[in-house]
Amino acid sequence: MFPDKKHIASVSFGKDSLAMLLILIANKKPLDEVVFYNTGKEFKAIYDTRDKVLPLLKDNSIKYTELYPDMPFDYVAFEKPVSGRNGAHLGYSWCGGTCRWGTTAKLKALKQHIGDNIYYVAIAADEQCRILKNQHPNRRLPLVDWGLTEKDTLQYCYSKGYEWIENGYRLYDLLDRVSCFCCSNKNLKELRNIYTYLPEYWQRLLKMQERTNRPIKYNYTVFDLQEKFRSENQ
Repeated sequence: MFPDKKHIASVSFGKDSLAMLLILIANKKPLDEVVFYNTGKEFKAIYDTRDKVLPLLKDNSIKYTELYPDMPFDYVAFEKPVSGRNGAHLGYSWCGGTCRWGTTAKLKALKQHIGDNIYYVAIAADEQCRILKNQHPNRRLPLVDWGLTEKDTLQYCYSKGYEWIENGYRLYDLLDRVSCFCCSNKNLKELRNIYTYLPEYWQRLLKMQERTNRPIKYNYTVFDLQEKFRSENQ
């Protein structure tokens, strides 16, 4: 139907996009390229999953492309000169909420790379708000077409041997969404689980908080949360 256009899948190697990719390949759907936007702040389990999938792409003659931010994450967060309503300052600080500068950069890079080609986006069938926002002539939503919910995609990936193990735990048992480890959209339950079960990442959050006065969640800095979680455990 579109002989002059490539079919490209945007894959983050989380549960939804991985399930989409595996099913596209299993069903021999048109797929020329997989593109992954690497923030440099993903969980190691995401990179491990990527590395596990790369041979599958090669075996099926699917091109793999990795995109990167124009500027390093930490530079934009803590060092880049920024002019705001409260005057000039350094960095946008935590990414999330109304300040999703990392997401903006990702979408811009993907749009520029994909152009007017056909592209697959991993939005689950039970994500109604996202479905309505993602209508586009060249955009395909396979999980919606297949009726697969977020629960379905996770179970499908588990059945294929993908578990996202960190420090002996499945990430999806600890987190509602496996986004960047430093995303300030994480809720208190997720942050508590990082503190409790993923101490390596908690230490990285503490190092990042040292470079900004802005709280990571509500009015809590990472240091505040550490005291809160510590007192809850006493």
